Amino acid sequence: MNSLLLLIVCIAILILGYIFYGGWLCKQWGVGDSKKPTPAHEMEDGVDYVPAKAPVLMGHHFSSIAGAGPITGPIGAAMFGWVPVVLWILVGGIFFGGVHDFGALFASIRHKGQSIGEIISTNMSKRAKMLFTIFAYLTLILVVAAFASIVATTFGAVVDEAGAIDQAASATNASVAMVSLLFIVIAIVFGFMVYRRNASMAVSTILGVVAIAICMVIGMNFHPIYLTTNTWMIIVGIYIAIASVTPVWILLQPRDYLSSFLLYAMLAVALVGVVISHAGMGGADGLAAFNGFAVDNGNGMQYLFPVLFTTVACGAISGFHSLVSSGTTSKQLDKETDAKPIAYGGMLLECVLAVITVCAINFAYKNGITAGATAIFAGGISQMYSGFGEGAVKILNTLLVLTYSAFCLTSLDTATRLARFMFQEFFLEPGQTVDDIKEGWKKTLVNPYVATIITVILGIALGMTGYSKIWGLFGAANQLLAGIGLLAVATWLGNVGKNNKMFLFPMGFMIIVTICSLCVTVKNQIGIISAGGADWGPYAQAVLGVLLIVLAIFLVIEGIQTLSKQKKKA
Repeated sequence: MNSLLLLIVCIAILILGYIFYGGWLCKQWGVGDSKKPTPAHEMEDGVDYVPAKAPVLMGHHFSSIAGAGPITGPIGAAMFGWVPVVLWILVGGIFFGGVHDFGALFASIRHKGQSIGEIISTNMSKRAKMLFTIFAYLTLILVVAAFASIVATTFGAVVDEAGAIDQAASATNASVAMVSLLFIVIAIVFGFMVYRRNASMAVSTILGVVAIAICMVIGMNFHPIYLTTNTWMIIVGIYIAIASVTPVWILLQPRDYLSSFLLYAMLAVALVGVVISHAGMGGADGLAAFNGFAVDNGNGMQYLFPVLFTTVACGAISGFHSLVSSGTTSKQLDKETDAKPIAYGGMLLECVLAVITVCAINFAYKNGITAGATAIFAGGISQMYSGFGEGAVKILNTLLVLTYSAFCLTSLDTATRLARFMFQEFFLEPGQTVDDIKEGWKKTLVNPYVATIITVILGIALGMTGYSKIWGLFGAANQLLAGIGLLAVATWLGNVGKNNKMFLFPMGFMIIVTICSLCVTVKNQIGIISAGGADWGPYAQAVLGVLLIVLAIFLVIEGIQTLSKQKKKA
């Protein structure tokens, strides 16, 4: 099959899904029926609850949920072939991920903009909420550790055997770091002009995009900062600590809005690249259509079920999305009718990026690029422009690596703020907000600065000491978040008398996938431990895996009991 035809067909299916299935969801849930102002207006505080225009909030939401996920996921699952990957992206995005993200956002704006944990507390039980919040918080700490490490590594200088910095080998990393720093300055200026000087959004956007282009040119030609990866880890920690408590209009909204144009540009470059190359899928060392249900990738036998469904997450369904929808996006939603294009539309746009990644993998394989997620994605797309000369390929490759890094930093910032929310909400009673706690030890712990410092210290410390030893659990943990998110919204819809049947199959499927994946992980880690010589990693994965299985079973039982009561009441 031709890659261009594949992309056109996939985009057409996703557009139809948005129009018809997304429209049907709005009717079933009554989205837009309420005349009540959204939490962004009702609870506006100038820090976390700040109304944002739809394009600005779309930029934040899309930048936060995208990150590296829709790129690394398909690359990791490519061993099974492009057909199962694309099918899961389409089915998962329309019927799983879109429903999950849209539902989480809609439920949150009907619960004062609070997180999935509070929705569970109100509609299931306080005990279930506390277990979920602990699990979600620890998962976010792992995300902070991983993305901080990725960003610091991308910025960090290459050190030679003598311990000296090799500036020639570190030029690209220093360039990416310089552009990222300049980008933060541009975002702050943009936010100040739009929100404090009431500058025209259209004019500010044009000037902002031009400024981004200028800072890229500067960064690629002037990059005097050469620091080690560990030094960047500390700097990144300080940055996210400040960014996660700074009013969203200063940095989060403008930076994510402007950075979304990088992603849109990346999508446009990739789309044009596919049109130019229109390479056939598979054949001549390309990406095969289907390699079987069991594939030996050199690290043991990998099975399509459940590996495909935990590897391709952000491009189909990801639990992290429900935390973004109910954590930051719901606190900035200007109108309830904006929920569909931002949450459901944002998920399907991410599906487009995932399909483009599949096309890029195919082209990268044809050009002998088979290792490294960044190298495969950036190399595959940039090689599509090889007819324009090596200079064009090199420039595009650098810009694509820069964009990849920018979104890792965006997701890192958002994950830190979300973790802070989770930490604060753990100490709240059902229906209570942080402002309701006036005294005592709880008032200290729910203080945003205290919660942020604890979160950043834990995340950066884990990132510098070996998060990779337990990273293998993230795929299953993330999809368990998705299953629980679907369960939480389903119970709420049932309690308010609205149709929740569209959640039941996706919820059951994702929880089964998660439990199967965790069982395989625990089995594999026990095998490693039994062989002898294992460090703390396999022990941690085995213990945490068992605990996650118990958590999943417990929450499923609670959910089934709640849904059964609703059915009897009906």
